[in-house]
Amino acid sequence: MNNPQTKQPVFVNAFARLHMGFLDLNGSQGRRFGSLGLGLNAPDTLIEMTTDQHAFGDVEEPAYVNKSKQLILAHANIKCDVSIKVHREIPRHFGLGSGTQMALAIGAGLNQLFNLDLTPTEIAAMTGRGLRSGVGIGTFDRGGIVLDGGRGDGTNVPPIVVQQPFPEAWRILLIFDHSHVGVYGDKELNAFATLQDAELQETRKVNHQILMRALPAIQEGDLSVFGKSIALLQAYTGDYFAPVQGGRYASKQVAQVLNYLTDSGVSCVGQSSWGPTGFAIFENDAIGQDYLIKLKATFQDAGRGENLSWLMCAASTVGALVNTGNKPLMSA
Repeated sequence: MNNPQTKQPVFVNAFARLHMGFLDLNGSQGRRFGSLGLGLNAPDTLIEMTTDQHAFGDVEEPAYVNKSKQLILAHANIKCDVSIKVHREIPRHFGLGSGTQMALAIGAGLNQLFNLDLTPTEIAAMTGRGLRSGVGIGTFDRGGIVLDGGRGDGTNVPPIVVQQPFPEAWRILLIFDHSHVGVYGDKELNAFATLQDAELQETRKVNHQILMRALPAIQEGDLSVFGKSIALLQAYTGDYFAPVQGGRYASKQVAQVLNYLTDSGVSCVGQSSWGPTGFAIFENDAIGQDYLIKLKATFQDAGRGENLSWLMCAASTVGALVNTGNKPLMSA
């Protein structure tokens, strides 16, 4: 049994991530999945935790929060209970990694409370996260652009093989469809169990594009080359999952926006994970804001996107933030 290291509340701030696609949906070479992702500075999850059982009054923890907490407490053999309050949360089932970020945030807070010295990978394994993708674990740890190595025989959590900064000036526009949620839970598990393997030749082509074009393009600040590589990755991933999600993109409204942007010359667009959230990447904020004005006029003001909303953000430059004290952390 561990005694708390502090009686002060602990705040953990974790940030959303994009999942841009899987690199290997074939698996014949010994590893499967592998994925490219990007940490964002918004939206975010902010939780507060304490060993004071009366700190939050009658506010009950959501069941999924309590489940992750209990799994970690049991693994660490901690009998002392902990109360958690969710101040803000990444939208759930929108393809932005909300479940993984919440589980890791809970683990990071318990680390601080009880001096557990658990790594994000260990927390993920305890809570059943990172079964197919490690990018959310990587962005929680250090932010930036992340490539994981997929799962091999006996691999519990995909290892992070590349992690590097994303160009600071580039801006990411998130496109939300509030009438739709992505595939999750049993439907997601069934999809991975029933879909046939992708063609090996196409898999090799995508791998080459990401390793030899997309990653170098980030270092060189070449959004055009990066965007072309992401387009191939999106086509490979989206077409593979199309039988489950109803097309390359899960949301028809988001698809219309992404097609409009592509036709307008925007080089980097796509869907994050199962969606429905779409994204577009611009060379700087001014260009992004100009396109956002056009999108609002074309879709919302024209009555074509009543369920759509937008958020302009940047890549994260740090991982999750942990603070002990009385003041919560602010979103980046």
